[in-house]
Parts: sequence; structure tokens; C-alpha cells
Amino acid sequence: MVYSLAIDSLYFKDMFGTSAMRSLFSDECRFRSWLETEVALARAESLLGLIPEGVAEKIAEVAKVELLDVAVMKEEYEKVGFPILPLVHQLAKICDPESAKYIHWGATTQDIIDTGMVLQMRAGLCLIEQDIDQLINSLANLAQKHRDTVMVGRTFQQHAAPITFGFKVAVWLDEVLRHRERLSEVKRRALVCQFGGAVGTLSTLGKDGLAVLKELSKELKLEEPAISWHTARDGWAELIFWLSMLCTTLTKIASEVASLMRTEVDEVREPYQQGRGGSSTMPQKRNPVSCPIIIAIGNRMRDCVSSQLNAMVQDHERSVATQPLEWLIIPEAFVLTSGSLKHTNHMLAGLIVNEERMRENLEMGGGLLMAEAVMMGLATHIGRTAAHKLVQVVSNRAIDKGLTLREALLQEPGVTSILKEIEIDQLLDPANYIGSAGEMVDAVLARAKAQGGQA
Repeated sequence: MVYSLAIDSLYFKDMFGTSAMRSLFSDECRFRSWLETEVALARAESLLGLIPEGVAEKIAEVAKVELLDVAVMKEEYEKVGFPILPLVHQLAKICDPESAKYIHWGATTQDIIDTGMVLQMRAGLCLIEQDIDQLINSLANLAQKHRDTVMVGRTFQQHAAPITFGFKVAVWLDEVLRHRERLSEVKRRALVCQFGGAVGTLSTLGKDGLAVLKELSKELKLEEPAISWHTARDGWAELIFWLSMLCTTLTKIASEVASLMRTEVDEVREPYQQGRGGSSTMPQKRNPVSCPIIIAIGNRMRDCVSSQLNAMVQDHERSVATQPLEWLIIPEAFVLTSGSLKHTNHMLAGLIVNEERMRENLEMGGGLLMAEAVMMGLATHIGRTAAHKLVQVVSNRAIDKGLTLREALLQEPGVTSILKEIEIDQLLDPANYIGSAGEMVDAVLARAKAQGGQA
């Protein structure tokens, strides 16, 4: 077979997705979801007495992917242009003639496609939830282990003030926990049964239409809609947006890990094994491997959001082109999300944290990182404005003359007349200027534990 897309390529596919997620959105699972919907519809109608007793079970007996002649289905699909009609014809062909009369009773193509896609998405979200739980555990373990590991805090990519690595990780964890919380609401609005007939009114079933919808929803364990949503795609748009937000958070984490891996920084490293991250020309290289894929997926996922929003713009009771657009977007979004989670989990589970280099980087710049701490120490004596001005003068002198901040402070009478040398040293110790970082980490870890994560 010929594969042209990265998510299906024999060479690239395992870098951009997982086999489990690809399997859920394969043709086999797609056909199975359609068959499951057709069988559930027959059972719902049988329960209500709308089709003869026993018909539903006879349809169920033959509604198996292995009994379909997919080649014939494909040939017919390319002629008629709609994917469910060939499936219905296949079922009718392998079912007994009397039962075949009631296949697809009262349904339209979009009912089966949409509900089938919902079943696939539900299964996909189960995999994603498992990966998120693993991610939460890895982040919680890192945050707890490095709760008090002091490092440089950076703003605008410049040294700013001390933080702890546990604090940094807990910020990531807090964001992931919010994604986990959002998911229950997203599922309620996205995993909804679709059954409306030709224009959504269930006119072929008369007064029994809503009863069938109710039973079908129960049979498939899906949310029951108040009204047909053939042209209302906001629930799916919200789901794709949620997937993209999750991947964007992972992109943020990967971007920061890649930045901290820089030779000049070297504070963390992706897990390493012999040859991983090697260059084709530079033997010494240990390049990031997971980070580039995670970042690329995040960029692509934001494009998926735009496309799914386009699918919300529908005309009348069935749009011309938005259904095929979703067939392109949704499987790709799920596969890519699985790939991003796979790489992120691998990276964080084995992340190498260089505490020694973090301590060294705290001293980079001759202690100027602690200028704010000194300012606040002076502020209690001379006020914040005067203290800011004084420490700014001292800091500029240190930069211009190549002094450490400590040396410049001890040469400044305006400082030494207020602070003793031991007090200056205490203010210059990064470990004394991490504020409430530890308590904040503890609060996030408590949230993770409440959600079932380790802490």
C-alpha cells in the first residue's frame, strides 16, 4: 500500500501518533461503529414494536465487519458519493430478506456517520484520559521531588528572580488538571447521539420518533439531544478546541524543556539512550527528540481548530461540504493528540534534572538576580521608591565595572549604612527569596491527589 500522510506513513506514523489511536480511527473501526449504530437502532425500534420481534437480533448476527465485502462497498461509494448506502446494501445482502427490510429504518446517512464518529471519539477519549492521568502523575512526582530545588526564574527570557523547579512544574500540572476537569463537560456536549432522519424532524417515524431517539441513546450509552444537530457542530468544535488546548499546553512544556536543554543553560535534559538525538554530521550532539514532535503537533492542532470552526458554518438542514471536512479533521486531531501525549509522557517520566547546573546559573551575572530581594530589604528602611533607585544605581555600577552585586553593594555607603554585611548576604541567598513557592506547589499537589493523581 502507498502511504502519503505522516500519521499513516510506515516510517513516520509512530512518531506522530499511537497504534492504539490509529486503530480506533481505522476503516475497520469506522465500519464497526456504523454497524453498531445500525444494530442499536434496530434494537430500539424492536423494543418499541416498530419492527417485528427478532429482526434486530438477526441484523446483529450479520452486522460484522468481517462479513462485509469492502471492495464492493468502495466501488459503490465512488459511484454514489455517500458512504452509508453501500453499507446498508451489504447488510441487506447478507441478512435474510424479511429482516433486511428493516435495516436503517427511519435513519439518514448523517445519523449513522455522526453517531458512529461519536462512538469512535468516546473510545479515543478513554485512551487520552489514561495518558493524561499518567501525565498528571509524572508532573506531580517532579513537582514534589523538586519542591525546594532553587533555580533561575526568567521573564522575557532574561534572569528575573529565583523560583523552584517544583514551582515551574506545578504551574504546568495546574494547567493539565484544568484540562482534565474540563473534559467531563466537553464529553457531555460532544458525545451526543444523532438521529433525525432526512431533515432532522424524524418524520418517517411519525409520533414515535422521539421515543426511538431516547431508546437509541440509551442503547449506545450516549447523551440524548433535545433536537437534531445535523447542522449544529459546536459540540464537536468544543472537543477539537479542547484537544488543541491540551496539545498547546504540551507544546509549552516541550518548548521550555528545549530551551532549558540549550548548551548555555543545561538545566534539564530529555531521557537519553545511546544514539538518541544524534546528528548525521556532529558526533557530540544530543539533540531534543520528543520536543520537536510535540511542538509540531501543537502547531498543527491549532490549524485543526480553525478547520473545525469552518465546519460550524452550515446552510439549511444539511451543508454541502462540512461533513467531509470533519472526516479529515477529527481522526487526525485524535491521532496527533495521542502522539503528543506519548512523547510528553516519555520525556517527563525520565526527565534529567541538573540541580548542580541550576545552582551555577543562579550565580551567573554576579548575583544580579537578587537585586529585587536587596531592594525589598532596603525598602523597609527607606521606602520602596528610594530603594529601587539606589539598587538600580548599584546594579548599573556592577554591570559597568564588572563587579558582583555583593561587591558593588559593599562599596555603596547608602547600603552599608543601613544593612550589615551578614544581612546583605542573607538577602543575596536565592533560597531565601522564593516566597510562597513551596506552599503553592503543595496546593497544586493536593488538587492532583484529589483528582486521583499521585502526590
